[in-house]
Amino acid sequence: MRFTKWQGLGNDFVIVNTFEETIYDERELAKAMCDRHFGIGADGLVLIAPSDTADFQMRIINSDGTYAEMCGNATRCVASYLKSRGMSDGGSVRLETLAGVVEPRVLDGEDNLVEVNMGKARLLRGEIPMQGDEEDTAINIPLEVNGWTWYGTGVSMGNPHFVIFVDNLAQIALEDWGPRIERHPMFPHKTNVEFVQRINAGKIRMRVWERGCGITMACGTGSCASVVAGVLTQRTDRDVTVILDGGELMISYKENGIVTMTGPAVEVFSGNWS
Repeated sequence: MRFTKWQGLGNDFVIVNTFEETIYDERELAKAMCDRHFGIGADGLVLIAPSDTADFQMRIINSDGTYAEMCGNATRCVASYLKSRGMSDGGSVRLETLAGVVEPRVLDGEDNLVEVNMGKARLLRGEIPMQGDEEDTAINIPLEVNGWTWYGTGVSMGNPHFVIFVDNLAQIALEDWGPRIERHPMFPHKTNVEFVQRINAGKIRMRVWERGCGITMACGTGSCASVVAGVLTQRTDRDVTVILDGGELMISYKENGIVTMTGPAVEVFSGNWS
């Protein structure tokens, strides 16, 4: 079976084109291929498939075999893959995901940049989802975890996020707090966890614990959610550079609620999986 490995700011994926390959158990395949010791190594497996509602379907399976509703970095990688394989012209392409349709387009130039219309941020507890009144928002709310209270904002970019602004990101033990918050009873479908430090109104530093993956070098939807949370709590402007472990993303939160993301996508290597 042919595969291609791609990365967006170090958030890496194995891409398989199901127009050409047949897969029988994609969840077990994801766990095997993504294993960093006995497999290829990746944060997730991404399958490109036919769609009845868009140009292509993009299915994202995390390294633990669970499904991800959406992934911004994977979206950029798929858009670049489609162009590189002649399956699109690089213009706006509609991708069906579990969270709905997203529209990436490959930008001209040699920087491997892709812009993605991520759709509208969802702010109600019932949409995220979070416990509580389904029609309420969750902006800068307290969350008690193991005797400690964190203040964060719930945002969905098609997948759930809890964004916590802190004064000093370097002091946060992400490997400890990430899994505890991910599995907190407040989040019925678990959650992605972002710790964010404000540098100025147009720049933030963010680290992420991804649901189903753990610590990753970048998270596109998490970057979007962080900027949305920054605007809602009056910490940032609407156009923000997000500095991640793997590099930088440009995020814009429009007045109409639409969020756009711009960042790189790079092919690493291709091979055969037997």
